[in-house]
Amino acid sequence: MTARFRTALLALTLAATAAHAQDAHAAYPDQAIKIVVPFTPGGATDAVARLLATKLSGKFGQPVIVENRPGASTLIGAEAVARAKPDGYTLMLSGSTTYSVLPALKPALPYDPVRSFEHVGIVAMAPVVLLAQNALPAATPHEAAELARQQTAKGGLMYGTFGPGSAPHLTGEMFAQAAGAKMVPVPYKGSAQLITALIGGEIALAVDTVSASAAQARAGKVRALAVTGDQRMPQLPDVPTFAEAGMADVSFVGWYGLVAPAQTPSTVMHTLNRAMTEIMHDEQVRKSVSDLSLNPVFLPGQAFRDQITIEIARFSAVAQRAGITLE
Repeated sequence: MTARFRTALLALTLAATAAHAQDAHAAYPDQAIKIVVPFTPGGATDAVARLLATKLSGKFGQPVIVENRPGASTLIGAEAVARAKPDGYTLMLSGSTTYSVLPALKPALPYDPVRSFEHVGIVAMAPVVLLAQNALPAATPHEAAELARQQTAKGGLMYGTFGPGSAPHLTGEMFAQAAGAKMVPVPYKGSAQLITALIGGEIALAVDTVSASAAQARAGKVRALAVTGDQRMPQLPDVPTFAEAGMADVSFVGWYGLVAPAQTPSTVMHTLNRAMTEIMHDEQVRKSVSDLSLNPVFLPGQAFRDQITIEIARFSAVAQRAGITLE
């Protein structure tokens, strides 16, 4: 076998291998896809994941299954996806808790929010709302801030959260810092307990998701003072944003993002990005997301990574000033 013949044969082999790999990737997906949700069933993250699963299945002609893997503040599910085979058949939909809050507050994680994943896109934003008990003499965030300053010398106003490092906790600390006051976070297991405590007068203020608390506010059981985000929420149209109220530094907005494991082939990522772009521009999908009291968006690739970087820096600064750490 001449050297020229061997070289030609090697070139043909490499070309055939490349073509086979390209065909394999072009065929994606040819089996079921799994979307891991690191929360229990029934919440907003789970609802968004199931909506996306249905739409992706329709586009791809393959089953798309949601697998709930809760535990350890989303670490169990996130680590599993970070270690999964990077072939596009294991994805994760999770909230900013996984991508920016925990990395800002927890010294060691079993994954890196940027390097451990390929970022498909952020699909929804989730503003939160500052609530007050009806007996509190505060109808605006500024009046609540004044009360908080007055109570600082007495130990501080108590406000409800979902526990250390949660979205309500960080938002409450942002509000306290904007008010120049000391406030006392009180942890509850979820929205139901938090709202009950607020109605019963156990706490003066609370921070909750709009989706969980809008109905109670509209019914007059609690008072909504301000929402985070750039725009008012349709569920609470009379409630101003913190920016409108002159407290733009109170800026925590949760969000939900879809990722694949790092090293997922670019051809697979292109297929996923194209499908998700079409899905998130579908008016029916946008309405379904809005009905969950979320703002539908699509921030792909670099915009997703930029959001992570900006928020880690912001939340780290808030946590340092407030002395928040997670072990």
